[in-house]
Amino acid sequence: MTKEEIESHLRAFIEPHYGVDLLSAKAVKSIEIQDGAIFLAIELGYASKHYWPILNAALTAHLQSISGGRTVQVDINMKIACHGVQQKLKPLPNVKNILAVASGKGGVGKSTTAVNLALALARDGARVGILDADIYGPSIPMMLGLSGKPESLDNKTMQPKVAFGVQTMSIGYLVPDDQALIWRGPMVTNALQQLLKETQWEALDYLVMDLPPGTGDIQLTLAQTIPVSGAIIVSTPQDIALLDAQRGFGMFDKVSVPVLGIVENMSLHICRHCGHEEAIFGSGGGMAMADINKIDCLGQLPLDITIRQLADSGRPIVVEEPEGRIAQMYQDIARKMAAKLALKPKDFSSKFPSIVVQN
Repeated sequence: MTKEEIESHLRAFIEPHYGVDLLSAKAVKSIEIQDGAIFLAIELGYASKHYWPILNAALTAHLQSISGGRTVQVDINMKIACHGVQQKLKPLPNVKNILAVASGKGGVGKSTTAVNLALALARDGARVGILDADIYGPSIPMMLGLSGKPESLDNKTMQPKVAFGVQTMSIGYLVPDDQALIWRGPMVTNALQQLLKETQWEALDYLVMDLPPGTGDIQLTLAQTIPVSGAIIVSTPQDIALLDAQRGFGMFDKVSVPVLGIVENMSLHICRHCGHEEAIFGSGGGMAMADINKIDCLGQLPLDITIRQLADSGRPIVVEEPEGRIAQMYQDIARKMAAKLALKPKDFSSKFPSIVVQN
């Protein structure tokens, strides 16, 4: 048994979230053979803490098939890096990666998806924040059971409000629930810039940004001025929703933000009484859009009343039923989203000193 033989065998093991083998993902940090035992060190680049035992067992079994009875020991940890953003922009201080959650149209469950994905990333060991960028219709406070104005320690910046270990900021904390915001585009973009840059985010691995629906001036301005590492698009399977989702993909393509994948929401309704499954909004649309644009379909979520009820109550399903089937779907999508980001080029700008030219 040699290191080369082990590497060759590892290339046949496709890690399900990366979609490639661990060597190609640069996740294998060391391979050692000592006293007949095999020691393998893995460093995943995405939030994955609750997945480690599953991967450990799978890798151990995979290597034991060629070990000839040797002991196999697998050590797994994670290190989340800062990834590249649009040209001429730099990542924000204390925020490694901004992940935009977008949709071409409203009513597809984008905010519910954003909240549950943020909570899933946090549950897997990442430091996570969520920014409610939907100025006209902020819903994050209600979904997380939060209210009241954020605290300011210096009268210049705001402290994020925290729920379930996730840092949050929303215009909903600053404006009464019954007050309509009748603002033009420039006012909205300025308000969002303030929410983003005047919040004292604390060492975030991921900031999930819940974008307003559509692809108009506001969305385009945000995509051009906020340093985004990657985006996902939420859609339902029917043709009209996918048509608008395609426009969302086109917007990110124009501003050089990589789309990590599409999430097909409300893909299937399962009757609570008889178990009958019905694709109310059609089927296969998300997969077809992913194939056309050569991106991944990160997952399909069911149309289920529990998701809505728990979100309305301020305890999203990933928190309330973390071991349940639907919560595990969100968890798997969050891992795939973060793993796809981990395969993107890293940002090393913070590693280099600033160069100052003086006369």
